[in-house]
Amino acid sequence: MKQALRTLQPGERTNPEGKAVRNKILLGIPDEEYALLRPHLTFLDMPHHLSLHEARDKIEYAYFPNRGMVSLVIATQEGKSVEVGVLGNEGFAGVPLAVGLRRSSVTEVVQIAGDGFRVAMEALERVLRSAPRLQSMLSRYAVLQGMQVAQTAACNRLHAVEQRLARWLLLAQDRVDSGQINLTHDFLAMMLGTDRPSVSMAASTMQKKQVIEYTRGAVKVLNRKKLEGYACECYGVIQGFNGALFLK
Repeated sequence: MKQALRTLQPGERTNPEGKAVRNKILLGIPDEEYALLRPHLTFLDMPHHLSLHEARDKIEYAYFPNRGMVSLVIATQEGKSVEVGVLGNEGFAGVPLAVGLRRSSVTEVVQIAGDGFRVAMEALERVLRSAPRLQSMLSRYAVLQGMQVAQTAACNRLHAVEQRLARWLLLAQDRVDSGQINLTHDFLAMMLGTDRPSVSMAASTMQKKQVIEYTRGAVKVLNRKKLEGYACECYGVIQGFNGALFLK
């Protein structure tokens, strides 16, 4: 379905093509720093399964999502994969670039479609030399993302599947701003580091209690408050990391 055109508000930030900015980092830097970065912002659609960066490859771009959700995934030599973090319009993909690194051990892939902006590595490096607030925010986000990865690892190891499923659905809903999340049980099993029957059983329990409604390829959140009750403390901890990004 074609999206309706939206009128830009006075003073609203855009890229050179006139595409509106919704990424919180790009909205959180001073005008003079945004002016330095703006010419290098290229708008792009971010469809489901788009790979932004493959593990151990050289990082060519930083990505600043407006909408949708990106998963940080680690794959083993045996071919198994697990999600170790997520990001939406509160953050950016290509975190090692914030501290001068060029490679990462994680694959960054779009799990919920959206759109955003990308900046070439070389251009970002030049801008950061004259943009201390942007440098500070990107570096801070790099640390906070590391904290999220550690919390997610602990959650996947120590908490029940129902708790982990609730945590993931809440994080996803926060980033897509919708009650419906398109996904499959196979995908969730991979993201949560478990098997499909365990995810199906957890989803079935929540559906019977009218917390969620599961249909083929999608989950609809029916009762957010009840879903929060299912989640472990990891959801609140991870959300707290995001809030800490904008502290002075």
